[in-house]
Amino acid sequence: MSLRINSNVAALTAARQLNQAQRKAENAMDSLATGSRFSRASNDPAGLAVAQTLKAQIQSNRAAQRNTDQAISLIQVAEGGLNEQNNILIRMRELAVQSASDTLSDTERNFLDLEFQELLEEMDRIGKTTSFGNKKLLVGSGESFDFQVGVNKGDENVVKYQLKSDTTSEGLGIDTLGIADQDDALDSLEELDSAIISTVEARADFGAIQSRLEFAQTNSEIQDENLSAARSRIEDTDIARATGELVRSQIATQVATAVLAQANQTPESVIRLI
Repeated sequence: MSLRINSNVAALTAARQLNQAQRKAENAMDSLATGSRFSRASNDPAGLAVAQTLKAQIQSNRAAQRNTDQAISLIQVAEGGLNEQNNILIRMRELAVQSASDTLSDTERNFLDLEFQELLEEMDRIGKTTSFGNKKLLVGSGESFDFQVGVNKGDENVVKYQLKSDTTSEGLGIDTLGIADQDDALDSLEELDSAIISTVEARADFGAIQSRLEFAQTNSEIQDENLSAARSRIEDTDIARATGELVRSQIATQVATAVLAQANQTPESVIRLI
């Protein structure tokens, strides 16, 4: 082997190997510390691009899930109001049947009518005040909703719904009912039956859209799970592999350091020759 003073090739080679080992050790430590293979984009540019695309899909999907949650909440508020209205109508019909019997006097019918009228007012109040934010839900406004339950543009990503249920006392045609008179009590039965059917139909309508939204929510959650799993396989650090790479790089660093120390002593041989 020739001896040189100006160029210590062995030392340069050892230094290069030492630098490479140190870089690998640093990358392994970064991956372990951050839990991500992409602590540096240069580690896997193509993989990083795919992972970021999946991240955008995941975040958008979670926003769509929140939209669906809010839509379900809106429907539940309306259905809750309808449930109480339905209970009120059933009680009103019970009072009407009671008032229609000859076993009661007009005075007693007046007492029944007091409760009947209070329930009628509460029925109307619930219909007019049941709202979600500033949107009244039971006045038959005809307002249309576009619930964005998907992550992209297009009708297939939107659930449409229109508020068409009017369950105010006027909307149900029961605003003028009374049971203070026996004939009026009998006449009110048919109107109350129609009102009960209308509220049940409204509840069925709200229930149907809620059922659809719940299925959309479940599908969105499944997509979230699978997309997150796909992103994890690409981006998350394999702890076992990264730990092994760190240990290997640390050993290589120690070996390269020792070799570099030996290579730096080689030019001293020249002094002996001189």
